[in-house]
Amino acid sequence: MTELDASYLNDLVTRVLADLKKVNKEFLYGSIHDTIDEYGYKRLGIRVPAVRKVASPYWKELREKGIRDADVVFRVCEHLYSTRIAELRLIATDWSFKVKKQFESSHFSILESWIDTYLFSWGSIDSFCTRTMGYFLLQYPEFIPDVKRWTQSSNPWVRRAAAVSFIYALRREKYLQHCFEVANTLLNDPDLYVLKGYGWMLKEASNKFREEVFEYVLANKSTMPRVSLRYSIEKMPIEMRKKAMEK
Repeated sequence: MTELDASYLNDLVTRVLADLKKVNKEFLYGSIHDTIDEYGYKRLGIRVPAVRKVASPYWKELREKGIRDADVVFRVCEHLYSTRIAELRLIATDWSFKVKKQFESSHFSILESWIDTYLFSWGSIDSFCTRTMGYFLLQYPEFIPDVKRWTQSSNPWVRRAAAVSFIYALRREKYLQHCFEVANTLLNDPDLYVLKGYGWMLKEASNKFREEVFEYVLANKSTMPRVSLRYSIEKMPIEMRKKAMEK
């Protein structure tokens, strides 16, 4: 089976949800169990490892049915995303990364649309952008200008995505200058999660480019919000951190 129909996708969702609801209570976040977030996403409140354990045999089922092509898997992911259930969103993101070796330049529009349409929390943005989108961007650097344009979005989650999408490459010692350019644009963003996002990006960059990030922080510390600055220097030696925090 390499084709999909609506009945199979609906049945897949039904079966996955049934298994998720059987998860033992110790794997639940009590504070968000069976709630709706501000964006209309239903949250079953199941911890990530438990969600992935439930999803594992269903990924195997897709493979056994011959659903291996990235474009077909993306259709499954799209259907999971469209349910607006947080745990199914996590599964969709995980599965999109599983077919990363098949990514083509034409997939950018799909990945970008998911960020704009389905990812409305720091967790969902970070999970998707540090893996699926980050891997894509490393393979297809011609889309870097497109990602940088996300810094101008009215959606703060898209602006955060512009920063954290570079983390995958930075961990592999790539794209440092692009990282600084994104940080420059987002330097005094009005949204706390965007400030934390580019601060995290700089922190990850510091693991491979400590001196360069330190110099960047020193050059910008008079205007950089403290939350971003603290994130940026978190993994630096204490003397560097002290100097960066001096007023």
